[in-house]
Amino acid sequence: MEAIQYSRPKLYEAQRKFVDCEARYTIVEASTKAGKTVACLVWLFEMAIKGKRGQHFWWIAPIFPQAHIAYERLKKWLNDSGLGREVWRANETKQQIEIGGRYIDFKGADDPDSLYGEDVQAAVVDEASRCKETAWHALRSTLTATKGPVKIIGNVRGRKNWAYQLARKAESGERDMAYFKLTAQDAVDGGIFSQAEIEDAKRMLPAGVFQELYLAEPSDDGGNPFGLKAINACRIDKQSIAPPVCYGIDLAKSVDWTWMIGLDRDGVECASNRWKSDWGQTRTRIIDDTGSVPTLVDSTGVGDPIVEDLCRAKMSIQGFKFSSNSKQQLMEGLAAAIQQGRVRFADELLINELETFEYEFTGRGVKYSAPEGLHDDGVCALGLAVRQMEEPKYAMDLNFSGMLAKAK
Repeated sequence: MEAIQYSRPKLYEAQRKFVDCEARYTIVEASTKAGKTVACLVWLFEMAIKGKRGQHFWWIAPIFPQAHIAYERLKKWLNDSGLGREVWRANETKQQIEIGGRYIDFKGADDPDSLYGEDVQAAVVDEASRCKETAWHALRSTLTATKGPVKIIGNVRGRKNWAYQLARKAESGERDMAYFKLTAQDAVDGGIFSQAEIEDAKRMLPAGVFQELYLAEPSDDGGNPFGLKAINACRIDKQSIAPPVCYGIDLAKSVDWTWMIGLDRDGVECASNRWKSDWGQTRTRIIDDTGSVPTLVDSTGVGDPIVEDLCRAKMSIQGFKFSSNSKQQLMEGLAAAIQQGRVRFADELLINELETFEYEFTGRGVKYSAPEGLHDDGVCALGLAVRQMEEPKYAMDLNFSGMLAKAK
């Protein structure tokens, strides 16, 4: 490449520190709108113009449209910088900017398999806490032959994600790693926005959200819909010995467990049974264990004919079909019960599932599920039990050993 006239855009001190850092792995936990994206676009552009013809430099975002935002920002900056089209050109189809035979590619992490194969000289992972961990694995493989550096940036999003864990390694001083925190106060000091804007955000946003988005400090709850403090407050040392007034049962699918949870009249766990067996044995066990206690059973998919059979055998058993909407309602009901202390539990496996359970906002609403590779059988069973306990067509009859009776 022939020499070009290039002047680095103005960066404030906190930005310059991580842009100029020469560690192979630079992790930046940052406030929203603090200038992390602009700073890393500058870094990736500078890496490209120092590279050789035919080399590739990647920008990875959680989804392709998000990568497009960074692509458009770099195009606008190049246009405004006065660098002529003899120096650079954009390929809209590939979402790629070519600089004298060097290529900056903007990609989404939503399809990690598409990231394997190519040798990459340097990369940026944007909004890393929202990117799939498998995408990071794929990107790391592309840097093997080149030994290329990577800057991993993004807002903090709880503690249960690969970016948070990697940041802790960098913060502890592991070899070839560097850690930086970019807060809203850094952005104020750098003239990006005003102190009044921070104060307004603090006034308008929930404390946990403000803490993550503006102070770059992870909340304990992250994406947990129940709240870790609320879960801990509902924790008890041992099960109740009182009789159950309701059961919730999540039926096993191909690799899951059938899980049955019983609650007493005070909403305290008095039974938590988890097993794997064939449908015949499962049917017999459910009928024998539930007796005449009102029971709500997952009837989704393969469970539908099983639950129909159970309902014919016992009037006290009802089915519940999971859909995106019904699961959202069930989980919101469970969240309210946990946060208000109306349910308590002792089973350690159940508590672990509750603590790792997640939610995320999608284009279709709120999605509730266990993290990839984990299960939510116990969470669903507890949600069904709480739903059955609070079913309005049943009422607590404290004069009959706490059993539920049909309301007249």
